[in-house]
Amino acid sequence: MPKIVLKNITKKFGKFVAVDNLNLEIEDRSFITLLGPSGCGKTTTLRMIAGLETPTEGEITINDKIVFSSEKEIDISPAKRDVGFLFQNYALWPHMTVEKNIAFGLENLKWPKDKIEDRVRELLAMLKIEEFRGRYPAELSGGQQQRVAIARTLATGPKVLFMDEPLSNLDAKLRMEMRTELKRLHLETDSTFVYVTHDQLEAMTLSTRICLMKDGLLQQYSPPLTVYREPANTFVADFVGSPNINLVDFEMHGDVLRHENGLTLKIEMLDKTKTRKDGKVILGMRPEYVMIEDDGTVEGEIYSSLPSGMETIVRVSIGGLHLNSVVFGDADYEVGASKKIAFKGLYNLFGEDGTAIGRCRIVSASR
Repeated sequence: MPKIVLKNITKKFGKFVAVDNLNLEIEDRSFITLLGPSGCGKTTTLRMIAGLETPTEGEITINDKIVFSSEKEIDISPAKRDVGFLFQNYALWPHMTVEKNIAFGLENLKWPKDKIEDRVRELLAMLKIEEFRGRYPAELSGGQQQRVAIARTLATGPKVLFMDEPLSNLDAKLRMEMRTELKRLHLETDSTFVYVTHDQLEAMTLSTRICLMKDGLLQQYSPPLTVYREPANTFVADFVGSPNINLVDFEMHGDVLRHENGLTLKIEMLDKTKTRKDGKVILGMRPEYVMIEDDGTVEGEIYSSLPSGMETIVRVSIGGLHLNSVVFGDADYEVGASKKIAFKGLYNLFGEDGTAIGRCRIVSASR
């Protein structure tokens, strides 16, 4: 199985820089998600690795073989990179049955008929679509078409499977089912998956590592829970997590943070070796750590309450400062009601420029 390495990859469209000096190492058998808002360069990056787009500068290697180098003038065609590509629209042949769609690539490679039949049977079973083998794409649901497209892509045994927002056309329930199937499939095929999405929930649930991009620049490349717990900057912190993290401006004086509305927090840094300066900072407070509790030390008011059964998303106001909170369970709150707020958990501290300083806990809170 291959390791994919991108060195100083840049892609320009005229004067517009779509990807800016990207360095990335994708480990063998990993499930990497390229995540970010529209126009951040994630699809362009995927297409450059696959050979569908030519980088302006840099070098790409797959399994220690250079497939692109601007300096050495190497550019190997997509067909010779041993990769599979799953498109957003599935791109199934409408005049072919499910069985024929899966077998098509193998027939082009001149596989023996008996081996084609064995491979198709194996993939039909793996994707749980045996009963649809004689149907045409128009006779299938979106999720069934998706499974056929995956089976066809996997038929030739590519070492790397690229997927560009493959679930975006499905409804919410089906997307959840297909996430489960893709994660299981990744383990069963023992392949390297590279996946593009703008959906942070997909990235969090599927990936072994997330590559989060903004304006063509890499913001963070880490396992999902590391991205969530230890975001590299305020963009990463705000992009990952639902409901959104609370990013609040404070003045820092030693171990004390003061907000303009009088909210005062005494903090303890987890990494005490890091140096930091007094002045303006940004505190990142995940909603699950803004708690509505009787033993809270700060008075707040319920601004809104959105119960969904499993959890309730609450917006609380502390002297005009609105904070997102999550209460697990089927609780509901009356708008305008006074409640005590407690701050328990781990928080992220950022500098004025948005760069992470470190994690901290709140020792005491008052107003």
